[in-house]
Parts: sequence; structure tokens; C-alpha cells
Amino acid sequence: MIELFSGGAYLINGTDIIADTPQAVQEIKQKTGKDADRQKAAKATIAYGILESHNTSGSMDKLKIRFDKLTSHDITFVGIIQTARASGLTKFPMPYVLTNCHNSLCAVGGTINEDDHMFGLSCAKKYGGVYVPPHQAVIHQYAREMLAGGGRMILGSDSHTRYGALGTMAMGEGGPELVKQLLNQTYDINMPDVVGVYLKGEPAKGVGPQDVALAIIGAVFKNGYVKNKIMEFVGPGVASLSADFRIGIDVMTTETTCLSSVWATDETIEEFYEIHGRKKDYVRLSPGETAYYDGMIVVDLSAIRPMIAMPFHPSNTYSIEELNANLMDILDETEKRAQVSLDGAVEFTLKDKVRDGKFIVDQGIIAGCAGGGFENICAAADILKGRYIGSDGFTLSVYPASMPVYMELIKNGCAATLMETGAVMKTAFCGPCFGAGDTPANNAFSIRHSTRNFPNREGSKLQSGQIASVALMDARSIAATAANQGTLTPATEFDGELGKYKYHFDSKIYANRVFDSKGVADPDVEIHFGPNIKDWPEMGELPENLVLQVVSEIHDPVTTTDELIPSGETSSYRSNPLGLAEFTLSRKDPEYVGRAKEIQKAEKARMKGEQICEAVPALKEVMDVINTKFSGAYQANTGFGSTIFAVKPGDGSAREQAASCQKVLGGWANIANEYATKRYRSNLINWGMLPFLIPEGELPFRNLDYLFLPDIKKAVEEKQDSICAYVVDREGLKEFQLRLGELTDEERQIILKGCLINYNRV
Repeated sequence: MIELFSGGAYLINGTDIIADTPQAVQEIKQKTGKDADRQKAAKATIAYGILESHNTSGSMDKLKIRFDKLTSHDITFVGIIQTARASGLTKFPMPYVLTNCHNSLCAVGGTINEDDHMFGLSCAKKYGGVYVPPHQAVIHQYAREMLAGGGRMILGSDSHTRYGALGTMAMGEGGPELVKQLLNQTYDINMPDVVGVYLKGEPAKGVGPQDVALAIIGAVFKNGYVKNKIMEFVGPGVASLSADFRIGIDVMTTETTCLSSVWATDETIEEFYEIHGRKKDYVRLSPGETAYYDGMIVVDLSAIRPMIAMPFHPSNTYSIEELNANLMDILDETEKRAQVSLDGAVEFTLKDKVRDGKFIVDQGIIAGCAGGGFENICAAADILKGRYIGSDGFTLSVYPASMPVYMELIKNGCAATLMETGAVMKTAFCGPCFGAGDTPANNAFSIRHSTRNFPNREGSKLQSGQIASVALMDARSIAATAANQGTLTPATEFDGELGKYKYHFDSKIYANRVFDSKGVADPDVEIHFGPNIKDWPEMGELPENLVLQVVSEIHDPVTTTDELIPSGETSSYRSNPLGLAEFTLSRKDPEYVGRAKEIQKAEKARMKGEQICEAVPALKEVMDVINTKFSGAYQANTGFGSTIFAVKPGDGSAREQAASCQKVLGGWANIANEYATKRYRSNLINWGMLPFLIPEGELPFRNLDYLFLPDIKKAVEEKQDSICAYVVDREGLKEFQLRLGELTDEERQIILKGCLINYNRV
């Protein structure tokens, strides 16, 4: 089904793969009549060409990228614009689209959410942007319909910013990276590896894009095969897929931890642009005659079966047939794995869902940037036609990804077909993806064509004793399950016909409702500020020395951004840094906030010129021990704050708040064995936090220990990688080593200044 090459590979004429072995040179000569040149062939990928055209550094080893367009939604754009305003923003220097698809319901916190929306509208007018009102489109569908273009690059503040199927290299990053673009700075990375994804064959009836995506995620996530790399989809199988099918696979590449993705384009994608009135934005993209890839994934589409990703990660994949055939064994394995994710905080079981040997689910959701596409919903309607979901506990909700998609489903009758079954049609909204809509009952099991199934992401609260769980599936198999009134069923068991529906895009929907400044700023517009929209608190520069207290210790194999700062009800506070910070690690380590605030008292006292030991009495003994070896360390040149340890933090969302909330609570660093994603590490750096590394299996400190980092400012200035640190206890100082990893000159300056805001402050 899926094969991973152990090394690099050449692709000849877009169809023939030659593994990078000693025999490769001869094989390439035979096929092309030319000598193999790996360096030249590496420049023949689609990805290389796009990156080269957007690079401003003059070096393809050290890239400085300027993007064509930016996009954000309503739990990120307030903080981004506030940060840019503090640094002197006067006009958006490129098209910037502000969508409102996360806090759409305006249901939490009184006027908070709608105030944020009005802030966005006023800023689009003042700085020359585009404002998409709530319920019109989810962020990524609007970008596909209106922003993408062949050979372009788009940066978004949502991690699923992926438009590669349309020939657009898009990246999802934390807000500070968008701030840099707004301030005419660059996105700085080393040239990433490019991994080919060679598709062959065509999918069986009943197999959808989520099935293919989950099969790939299951094959590459745990081994890090594509981590921080670019996935380039090529091969004859691409032509067998519709544009919607390709888009559905592409958006899920985020869950592999790749940096970005791009696809070869053809007449199918040209037609997509033509349907959307933007044929001029189509560019045919294909690798050169001989292209070299740093890795190769071969996917036999015909061998993919309907898939399910069990709780609590998109990589926990099985075919539905395999699950049904080995039900109790797989459920037992899932329950054991879940206890690691849940820290045993609540009782969790799935075996009680088995009735008469069948697995019964409680809820189905087809939604968002992954599931809410036109073809997915049409296929679901065909499978459910003439059936009904029943009048018991099972429910089905369907969220078209945009109003134009919804309109077409009404016109072609698919919306009516679904509603006749008992399904509920809702407007474009990302809520089911992050716990702000369709939260299941306690202990319920939900199957969703959405993006993630992390713990509590569906809205349950461990701290209140609640737990529900989500499995990811394709819309087709969700519909087949709904047709059987909740009995888990793969869509390959559907023996009817799936129709071919022609899509017509109605541009008037956006023309009549979306505010588009056409890039013209109006500086006289007053920005709308609600009472919950707060400025960032003052943040100091990196001091000469640091005393850090370890205030949380997490030993899960992976820690998600949802666990660092929960989604759902917290989203309404994303415009209030201090208010949001109160939720930091609340579902993972409820003691974190209090501990971080306690040590932060010392730094606040230091900044005011007050005595730190009066603020935090325990520091007197700590400083006495430090001064036995470092007599020059005193409060005037030594900062105080917190750090956390996690094995592999930062999987999942691009949300900057996973880092900024720690910062506003006095966090100076994270310590990890590795960082799950480049974007989380970048978020730490942009908020002035040190991204330390220690070897796996070595943990020289414990939770609540104090650490002393002498001359840390000098170490950053002098580009030292290895940092000498000490555990402080009553017996003295115990030395250990921390690593910083590679940092650009700009990143070092941001850390030294204390955060990106200070770095850019005017």
C-alpha cells in the first residue's frame, strides 16, 4: 500500500523512480542518455523552483522568503495585528485576508467574539486588507477559492495552511512569522529536504481523500520521515484524482509534521481555477526531466482501504476492516495508549461500545477544511439517500466549507437529501475541529472527517471528569456508518452508485458580503477595540544570567499545542494575553499557572528594583548556593522565571499562544528532547524563549528544581550551542549541559531583546 525508500531517489520524466544507489548513474544514463547530476537534479523539483523564486537571500542554502499573501482567522489575527501595530505597522504590504471561522458562534464571553470581528473589519479598512465575515467560509476554503495561484507562496497563522494541490506552496506558522511579513521582514529557514510522494493507481469506490491521507500519516508520522520537509506529490496516480480529492489529501499533510506540500498540476487543476473565475492564476507545474528527492513515498492508491484514526492521534491508523476483524484487541490497545495521553486522570473505555460484536459510535461530523468540500458531501448524500440515521442517540452534522459550496449543495439537491435522513446542515465553521461545536456527551465516541483527534479537542474537560473521544474517518465511511444508524461501516460496503456532480462557483456570494479594500488603506479609520482586546504586557530583555524553576514535567511521547494551551472555550480569550494565560496547561498540569506565577513574582520585583527574596523567600537559599561558586550573580544581572520540560512538545496547531502564554507568565525557556514541529520552536524563539535540548533519557533535574544558567546572554551573543547549566540544591551546584541548536542571527537578536515585539519596537 505504502512504501518508504530508505534513501533518496531520482524521478525520470515524472514516471520512473530510480533509487539513489551506486547503480543509479548507469540506469539514468540508459533512460535519458545523460549523466546523472544529483545537485542539478535536486534543483528540478517543483518545490525548489517555487522557493527560489521567493528567496531574497541570494543563497539557496539559507532562505529568506517573502510570501505573496497572508491569511489568518479570528483567534489569531487580533494578536498578530496588535503585535505589528506595536512595531509601527501603517499598511499591509501584501494581500492579507482576515477570516472569521473559529469564533463564529459569538457564544462565549458576552461581546468578546463579535468585538474581535469588528476589530478585524476596522483593521482591514485601516491597513488595506480583506475581511470575510462569520459563516461565509472556513479559512482554507476561502484561500483555495480566492487566493491560491500556481507557483505562489501563502503564509497562514493556522497550521492547516496547505494549498499544494493547487500549485501553491503554503505554510502554517505562529503569528509572529506573519508579523515579520507585515513588517517587510522574511521567513528564514535552511533549504528543506524535498520528499517525493509518488502516486500510482486509482482509488476504489468508497475510498476518499481522508483514507489516503490517514494511510500516509500512519506510515510517516512516528518515524519522522517527512518532519520539517516538503512533500511533493507526483506520479501517474495524480491524474486519477479530482481537484477536491487532491485538496482533501493535501490539507492533512500537516499531520505528518512536514513543512509544506506541493503537487504537480494538470488540466484538472486548470479547470478548478476556471470554475472559480481565475484561470489566469493556473500554472502547469511538474518536476524536470530528472529530479532528485531526498526521500520517496510510493502510494498505491488502489490498495488503500477505508481508514480510521483511533484516539488520540491522526497517526493511530487502521483500516476499518482491520478494526472490525480484530475489534477487542485494537480497542484494548487504544485504551492503553489513551491512558498515557490522559495521565490516568479519568476512566476511559471503548469496549462498552461493542454490541453484538459490532462497534457502535455516537456521533458523525463532516466539517471544515478537510471534510466540508463539495465532493465529500455529495458522496455522503449519495450513500445516505433513501436511508435515515435513526431516532436514537446517533447524530450527524454536516458543515459545508463555504457558502458557495453550500449554495451548490442546495441547488443540486444534496443538502435536501441529507436533511431527509435526519442529518443537520450547518454553516461554514471550524468549531468541531477544536471543541467549539458539537461537543459529544461524556464517554461518547465521535467519528469525524476533520483534521485532528487529540485529547479533549472535541470539547470535553478532564478537570471536570469529562472525557469523549474522536476517530478520524472519511465522509464516505461516516455516511455508510450513519446509514447503519451508528454501526461502524466502511464505505466500500455501499453497493450503490456515487454520482458525478458538476460544481458551479457563485462569486456573487462573496462580492455581496466580503469587504475587500483592493489593497487601499484608509489611515483615518478608527480601530474598534472591545474591552477584552488587550495589549501585550511588558517583556524584558534577556539578562546576563538566569535562574529558572522547572514548573512542569511532561513525559508523554508527544505533547500537543492543545495540551499546552487548550482550544475550545479558551478561544474567546485569544485577544487577551493575560486572560488566556490563565488556561495554560490547564488540562495537562493544573498546577502550572500557580507555580509559574509564583516564580514570576521575583522577576516583577527585580524589574521594579524591589528585593526578590521578599517576593519569593525561597530564592534566598537558592542565591546563597549560587553565590558559593558565582559570587558575581545578583538580582541586578540575573533574571528569574520558569521553564517546562516535555519530551517532544509542539505537535499540532500553529497557534503562537502555546508559547506566548508561557512567556506572559514569566517563562524563559522550554527544555525538550526534540521539538515536534519547526513552527512551535519558532514560536518559542519569537516570544524570546530559549529552545533548549537535552539528550533523550537524560533528565538531570526534577519538577520544582531550580536551574542556574550563568552568562546565558553571552552564550547567545557568541553563538554557543552547548550551554553550561546547574541544578541548584542544598548540597550545591550540579552541572549539566543544554543545547540551543541552530539559530539565525535574527533569532538570536530576538531572544536577546526578549521577544519579537522588543526587536521591532519603534
